[in-house]
Amino acid sequence: MLKLSQAAMLVGCTLAANAFAMNIQPDPDNAAGYVVAKSDIVAAEAAKTSDPMYDIWAAALQTRPNTVVEAILPGLATNPDNVKRAERMFPETEWNFLTQMAAPEYTYTRLLRAIGKFPAFCGDYTDGRDADAICKESIITAFAHFAQETGGHIAIDNYWDNPNGLEEWQQALVHVREMGWAEGQPGYTTGCGQNDWQNKRWPCADGQGYFGRGAKQLSYHFNYGAFSEVMYDGDATVLLNNPALVADTWLNLASAIWFYLTPQAPKPAMLHVIDRTWTPSQREIDAGIGYGFGTTINIINGGIECGEQNRDKGQPVNRIRYWEGLAAHYQIPIEADEKNTCWQQTPYGSINLQGATDVLYTNWDGDWTYHADRPGGVSFECQLVGYQTAYSALVPGDYEKCVTNFYESHANWPQVRVVEKLPDAGNGGNGGDTGVPSNEWNKTQVYTGGEQAVYQGATYEAKWWTQGDLPDLGGPWKLIAAAPTEPQPPVNPPVEPPVEPQPPVTEPEVPVDPKPPVTEPEVPNKSTAWQAGSTKVANGAIVSNGGKCFVAKNNPGVWETPTASNWFWDEVSC
Repeated sequence: MLKLSQAAMLVGCTLAANAFAMNIQPDPDNAAGYVVAKSDIVAAEAAKTSDPMYDIWAAALQTRPNTVVEAILPGLATNPDNVKRAERMFPETEWNFLTQMAAPEYTYTRLLRAIGKFPAFCGDYTDGRDADAICKESIITAFAHFAQETGGHIAIDNYWDNPNGLEEWQQALVHVREMGWAEGQPGYTTGCGQNDWQNKRWPCADGQGYFGRGAKQLSYHFNYGAFSEVMYDGDATVLLNNPALVADTWLNLASAIWFYLTPQAPKPAMLHVIDRTWTPSQREIDAGIGYGFGTTINIINGGIECGEQNRDKGQPVNRIRYWEGLAAHYQIPIEADEKNTCWQQTPYGSINLQGATDVLYTNWDGDWTYHADRPGGVSFECQLVGYQTAYSALVPGDYEKCVTNFYESHANWPQVRVVEKLPDAGNGGNGGDTGVPSNEWNKTQVYTGGEQAVYQGATYEAKWWTQGDLPDLGGPWKLIAAAPTEPQPPVNPPVEPPVEPQPPVTEPEVPVDPKPPVTEPEVPNKSTAWQAGSTKVANGAIVSNGGKCFVAKNNPGVWETPTASNWFWDEVSC
């Protein structure tokens, strides 16, 4: 039975994302929070998803309104173009041929509506690819998996259970609900009711069971919720409150088409394996993963069915038999570089993707990279990761929700609010005139690395993001220019009254050894000449060493010789 992507980590690595220029300001409405401009959020998301594959994935998941879908009937001239193609490539006679054992909840009309919901399934191509052939192969690939997931699995020579002598690949869609389960039975509620992001985004309903339903046996509340968002314009509660719809309506087949079109990055969407939009990364190639039906098995259930250890296992052997029988009957060619099997492949969950640069991911999580120029060192950004999270790169608006921690999935993340326009940073975001000159240090103003301010006549430059830190205490500030010294008036010697001249008194001459004049070394800017091991100075004192001047900070010891700007010294003009 198929279980869609769960919350467990798929790979043990994350993609490092580049940092972007972001202007983060204190929130004027929340003393403990911050505000970020919408334009910064949009720019960061666009840069992180600039690979064209993100647009292709998003386009594959576009949907039509349910009012349009539910008007689809076989043969109507008003049917969407992709539905008309599906009718040509797989008419109702072929549906009947492959569904002689199917449950009555599965119908040809419901298949067409499931296809009609997603324009990309059996859609057009503008680059010369054969859209008709891709449509046909997509439907037959789906039926090969239907035959395994919900098929009868009855031998052709078992007359009692298979009186028509149907091939096993003709026995798809026998089950609409997981065997042993019925409506009204709560079950598959693992994780329901917990205080976590999954329950905030996809809350379980009391008394409901999230066991397998539909052609691909959709299971667990987080998959019902995600599928409901796609079917009902972002509303997860429709199917969480009424999961039986996945069995009793056209959603029983639409859930399978949705799965076929959805990448579970680093796994590609099955459609893009079949139509070759996907290009395997080098890590995937090294793991034996390439084109062909075998890779679709790895996408669905690789951890259980792929790899050398599963070569003779019943499930993958069945899938391959069903695919090969269907491909032969419908004359679908197998290209030279395609493999029907996946025993030679490493399961996706076991591939080491650490450091891979040619693998794309589709989920957002908080970026915990340290940023010295931002409050608390927090990035205020999200990064793409290879495991399921509360936020998808393929869902509009999810990046902003990730940054604001909408579902409280990032522990210890700051309180962030996204605004169309930031408060005036020049007056600390208070919206009024502070009366402080713009270049004078202001305790309410935010300064980022490189910005300068004047404090007590001296000029300081911020090393990183700071607010309220006194510049003369060092820390995030460094001294650029000391306060200017006020000029002192000249000191005139006192005027003595005239004195009557006296005759000179002649003393006997005593020879004296001449002494050289004592010349004090000139130290510019009233600095102290540094002597390692003996010079002790306080913060703010200026010393000279090697013809350069330095101002002390962070209480340098007698052996912290000033040679360049560092933790204890900042170089200043002499």
